[in-house]
Amino acid sequence: MAFGIKREELQQWKERVASGEIAFLTHYWHEPRWPGVRTVTKVGCSDVKRLAAWCAENGLDPAYIHRREPFPHFDLIGPKQKEILIRERLWDQLRKFGIG
Repeated sequence: MAFGIKREELQQWKERVASGEIAFLTHYWHEPRWPGVRTVTKVGCSDVKRLAAWCAENGLDPAYIHRREPFPHFDLIGPKQKEILIRERLWDQLRKFGIG
């Protein structure tokens, strides 16, 4: 379940994903399978081949892409989430969710 984002932010992410861009959306998250993890960044792209290549370039296994049409995405959590948000210069998401 997602918390801490506005409907407009979600809509913008969906539009970018649908257009074939690599798009990032961070939100608060509660998932019992991941105790202690409080945020997730969804990296989406409607072009699954492009998303898979992005995953491989970033040391992530494309097998874990959630192939949920129309918004395929990869869930970033933990240290890799922080590393990639910094690399992508997504300072607003890092600050807003206290990832650091």
